[in-house]
Amino acid sequence: MTPTCTPKIYEMKKILILGSGLVAKPIIQYLLSKNYQLTVASNTPDRSDRMIAGNTNGISRFWEAGDEDSLRLMIADHDITVSLLPYVFHVMVARHCVALKKNMVTTSYVKPEMYELDVAAKEAGIILLNEMGLDPGIDHMSAMRIIDHIHEREGAVLEFYSICGALPAPEAAGNPFRYKFSWSPKGVVLAGNNDAVYLHHGKVVELPTRELFKNPFCVNFPEVGELEVYPNRDSLAYKTIYGIPEAQTMFRGTFRYKGWCETLDAIKRLNLISPEKYDMTGMTYAEMVKTQMGQPVSTSTLRSQVAGFLGISESSHAIEAIGWLGLFENTAMNRTVDSTFEVTSDLMIEKMNLGETERDMVAMQHIFLAAFSDGRKEVIRSRMLDFGTLATDTSIARTVALPAAIGVEMILDGQINVKGVHIPVIPAIYHPVLDQLEKLGIKMVEEYGLPLAEMINN
Repeated sequence: MTPTCTPKIYEMKKILILGSGLVAKPIIQYLLSKNYQLTVASNTPDRSDRMIAGNTNGISRFWEAGDEDSLRLMIADHDITVSLLPYVFHVMVARHCVALKKNMVTTSYVKPEMYELDVAAKEAGIILLNEMGLDPGIDHMSAMRIIDHIHEREGAVLEFYSICGALPAPEAAGNPFRYKFSWSPKGVVLAGNNDAVYLHHGKVVELPTRELFKNPFCVNFPEVGELEVYPNRDSLAYKTIYGIPEAQTMFRGTFRYKGWCETLDAIKRLNLISPEKYDMTGMTYAEMVKTQMGQPVSTSTLRSQVAGFLGISESSHAIEAIGWLGLFENTAMNRTVDSTFEVTSDLMIEKMNLGETERDMVAMQHIFLAAFSDGRKEVIRSRMLDFGTLATDTSIARTVALPAAIGVEMILDGQINVKGVHIPVIPAIYHPVLDQLEKLGIKMVEEYGLPLAEMINN
């Protein structure tokens, strides 16, 4: 009898995805296309069912983020966990991953509590890979590819600007804010309350929140036009993160269309995105604005008096935008104890969501001034412009989710072997991820040897 050969059966790798929010669809579809087995756990399983779209390798289940007993069982039953939850839950998930010796990927900034798990993760033989999204994520990887290239040529990074913005495509930017939400609406507005600090020609510049939008500078971005830039939180830390102690300018910023900074500055001066709560029972929008100004104002002349209070023209862009939003209207708000942040952001969400047939876009730019031992200097620029197709297939979702998806695939395939808490600033991670993103149409276009006149001069 001729012996039969039993084919080797490979066990399908199992991935747990926590959350089914705005960026979940591309990672779910990418990993299902690679024939992994997926469980999507969230409190909106109907939404994840639509994302799985009948693929037999994907299942969705109801799960509340506070249910740690179920979480532990799910993590134990999968090879790797992806947390797309709000950042406050990541450390909780990571602790269970460490205890169960399971790898983990997130798209969020690393908090100090996450870094505290580094030794334990190494001892468990796992990686907790964070900041695998767009910003943070693609920004780190594309910046480090150039920084390492400069250092390999024995050069120094004298100046570095890194700027990113998730925006409506130009044809969809028709409202006075020239902005529409394609992700975390509350987060976009709340970020307007941040402080910022950066390094400019050797001088540390600290901007308290009240100064954040006052002095934007402009960059001309091909295919888009002139965009304004304001600073993004703490830039100083990136001298260490990126290994460029020699840098005399270190600036991370956010792109917006012109008019955003003027309008948000006016809104902040009116205290209209404050998280502080007070009793708004019976108030109209106009009366809320009147209260924030702290002076008697007739609603019939509110527009002109707000302009006078701010010291700007009644026909200014900011006044037009605030009026368009409805903040001058004598319409009941139907609020009790609440904050101006909630009121204003709810109005913005109501009027500024991306339409179903509209596109969003992501614009990113790095620009470096590099100096070399022979005395030569050059400007290096790296740009990405990526468009979504519809409000249901956004650029922001693709550019946040796909780096994480690729990271998961690389970990499962043994291409990433480092252990502990990491972000994607090492060549073993950023080279293959950027290469795979290019195959998916997400590409940074790099220009070397540009004249010094191409450097940002703000």
